[in-house]
Amino acid sequence: MSVFATLVEHLADLLQPLFHASAAAAAIVLFTALVRLLVLPLSRAAARGQRARAALQPKIAELRKKHKKHPERLQKAVLELHAEEKVSPLSGLLPSLLQLPAFFLLYHLFSSREVGGESNGLLTHELFAAPLGGRWADALGDGGVFGAAGLVYLGLFAVVAAVASFNYVRTKRMAAAGGSTPVPATDEQVPGLAAVGKVMPFLSYATLLTVALVPLAAALYVVTSTTWSAVERAVLYRPAAAS
Repeated sequence: MSVFATLVEHLADLLQPLFHASAAAAAIVLFTALVRLLVLPLSRAAARGQRARAALQPKIAELRKKHKKHPERLQKAVLELHAEEKVSPLSGLLPSLLQLPAFFLLYHLFSSREVGGESNGLLTHELFAAPLGGRWADALGDGGVFGAAGLVYLGLFAVVAAVASFNYVRTKRMAAAGGSTPVPATDEQVPGLAAVGKVMPFLSYATLLTVALVPLAAALYVVTSTTWSAVERAVLYRPAAAS
């Protein structure tokens, strides 16, 4: 983790002339963007996979009619169809899973008083008036909701709520239009993914809870990554997107 701390510190030093006291916060945003750029090829592959899965829906509908009284046979037939067409029903989850290590590194880095046997200097950095190692509960205890630190969190909550609402409206519109979404909301899909399709429009709102509970540095990562995802999906999953 000391290597990761050094990376964040170097990025903060590079950004200090532009962002001054908030240079470490800007470094985290930049780090998040770099992580998302690294997984972008996988995100593009996931989008192509989704379009391939959407193309299989007529065949899956036929299988549902054929095996409607035998759910186990239906599940086996659907999985075999995906295997024959070389389409993974879970490929869309890979980009998200690969980002988890970066999130947990930030979480532990800004939750630790010491790094490599020395005092963690990153905990002295702030985003405006909010310490990067602090949490919303700390902000509430130091000035309240509308205190200097509390206002920083209100800004993050506003961004998350706006992104979540954008995702919700977009997902509903695409489902109504029969378009491709990261997890199809139709019932003609791989057994077991139906529940995911139903709750997915609401998942972005759960980010509000994450932002409230984790250190501010990790919250910045989540907010930046969530916003990136909203823009990325709007581009990659639009009906006219090129394969």
